[in-house]
Amino acid sequence: MNFELSEEQDMLRQMVRDFAEKEIAPHDKKMDEDNHIHEELLSAMATAGLWGIVGGEQYGGAGGDAISQVVCIEEVAKASGSMAITLDAHWLCVDGIMEFGNEEQKQQYLPKLLSGEHLGAFCWTEPEAGSDAAGIQTKAVKNGSGYVLNGTKAFVTNGGLAQIYLVGAMTDADKKQFSIFIVDKDSKGFSIGTKEDKMGLRGSHTTEVHLNDVHVSEQLILGDAGNGFKVAMGILNGGRISLGAISIGTAVAARDAALAYAKQRKAFGKPLTDQQAVQFMLANMQIEIEAARLLVYKAASLKTQGKPYHAEAAAAKIKASEVAMQVCKDAIQIHGGYGYTRDCPVERYFRNAKLNEIGEGASEVLRILVARNLLK
Repeated sequence: MNFELSEEQDMLRQMVRDFAEKEIAPHDKKMDEDNHIHEELLSAMATAGLWGIVGGEQYGGAGGDAISQVVCIEEVAKASGSMAITLDAHWLCVDGIMEFGNEEQKQQYLPKLLSGEHLGAFCWTEPEAGSDAAGIQTKAVKNGSGYVLNGTKAFVTNGGLAQIYLVGAMTDADKKQFSIFIVDKDSKGFSIGTKEDKMGLRGSHTTEVHLNDVHVSEQLILGDAGNGFKVAMGILNGGRISLGAISIGTAVAARDAALAYAKQRKAFGKPLTDQQAVQFMLANMQIEIEAARLLVYKAASLKTQGKPYHAEAAAAKIKASEVAMQVCKDAIQIHGGYGYTRDCPVERYFRNAKLNEIGEGASEVLRILVARNLLK
């Protein structure tokens, strides 16, 4: 299996790297301190075409495949985990409409989402339903030619920033059937709730979303009515590949910071890089990052080929997120006391990395998925 990037993908990586280093990275520390996104980056990323990397060319996107996605989002994550997770949440919405939407829905929503004029978000998790994805209580009651939605969504990335939301709701309680609805932020009864004060990724916006008698046309069901759980899991499978790539980007940023510090810091009369213990830590970082990246690329390759990839996506996310945590932990250790201060970037990377072991499927739940696939 060849994971050599094409010339076009390599050019994309360099373009995104240059943009992220110049336009995004300088704002990451301030966004973390302010618990707020640098909103000018949203339009800058639109100009650079990042919001539309994943979308079909006929709708204004770049037509990038899953490998192009991970190449792009890894580079963004190196510069800012906050902006990477913002991009990921937007892509969940875009991917959902691209894969499961009908032509009318694609024509209506994708052009503005792919241009960055509108951001997207995905709403499934609720205050009482996280890892238990089938436990959501938001209800959609049939009313004439549409539905009325009532409920509360939690931990919605891009909440308040996004214009278009994919919202999961129960449409038949007796049969435990769900549907996903395309909901516009301007819909009557739709409101943004509490903005979370998070440990990490503080430049991204994570909020509650409240649905109070929100009327949605039947034509805005994504996929078939009652098939929402399958649609949601399909969307999240792709998102897990992106979260794996975000983890790798975070780990690379921490490794690079640790390497640079170890080269210039002296202890016992010689650079830290002369200490075998530090060399081993740096070597392990490199080995684990490369191993995790190959898992992510494998899952992305399978998705690009249209082959089943759900177990591979889960495995990639588990491995990459745990590698990111370990690399960031070791990077702090190499920095010593300085690594424990807010002035040191590896402290921020460590806080950012933790989310990837939780979001879009906690590691414990995904291990069950991998095991079930193995036991078939």
